[in-house]
Amino acid sequence: MFINKIFMDTNKIINADSLEHLKTLDENVFDSCVTDPPYHLTSIVKRFTKGPAAKHGKDGSFQRLSKGFMGKEWDGGDIAFTKEFWQEVYRTMKPGAVLLAFSATRNYHRMAVAIEDAGFEIFDMINWIYGSGFPKRRNLLKPAHEPIVMARKGVNKELNLDECRVGDEEIDLSKNRRHKQEGTIFKGGWKSEDGGEIVKGRWPANIIHDGEVSSYFYCAKASKKEKEDTNHPTVKPLELMKYLVRLVTPKDGLVLDPFAGTGTTGEAALLEGRKYYLIEKTEEYIKDIERRVNKTILC
Repeated sequence: MFINKIFMDTNKIINADSLEHLKTLDENVFDSCVTDPPYHLTSIVKRFTKGPAAKHGKDGSFQRLSKGFMGKEWDGGDIAFTKEFWQEVYRTMKPGAVLLAFSATRNYHRMAVAIEDAGFEIFDMINWIYGSGFPKRRNLLKPAHEPIVMARKGVNKELNLDECRVGDEEIDLSKNRRHKQEGTIFKGGWKSEDGGEIVKGRWPANIIHDGEVSSYFYCAKASKKEKEDTNHPTVKPLELMKYLVRLVTPKDGLVLDPFAGTGTTGEAALLEGRKYYLIEKTEEYIKDIERRVNKTILC
């Protein structure tokens, strides 16, 4: 018997280990999960901070790397690659609820396999493409995109696609025909009848970019101004999180973020008329989360 700590009419900020906390919650609670898990790029920490090699991590050529990704050791470990963690996320989500989870290009496959093994159906991947960034070593390509897993718990419910149309262009769907026998495009798909509708904006795609391409949703990386005073190294832009929350969370729905960071998902949920349930293990980021959501509530 699980203890239900969710109050559906309130938002929650929880300072706890996400796996252990999720185990205390009831099944079928959350309407979506939008999260940015640790990318686990700090294997160098394990290699150079223990045993005979430890001295190299402390005062040798690997001193900077031994402190973890951008100085943060929480990016180590492998929680985002474990079936057990995603099983708890799966259990606490409602049937048909959609999971969106960011990852790094080099180990996306490990997280995707864990999510699938936990019971989710992976039905697509969003690519967030950006121009800023730099190669981590001279013999590597410059990073220019981050993949986002799109996975669903069972039932094939509709996404909020019309709320996420791109641009202000008016499009006459009745003029977009394959051939006469197949029919006309309507909001709900192809129908064997004449007609169609006038819609505003293009159909959402599985690419999000930071350049001027009118067919796709545009969102650049978080600016220094947006990050404010936090020392969190991987803050996601608010406009991106608003778009993702709006895409997969029903109005007034409850979105889970088990790796809340500085609380961008929570702020996005408030601005989009949704509720949030944020879990963050690192205590120093709780004040960042509270500052974000309180600022939004007071606006």
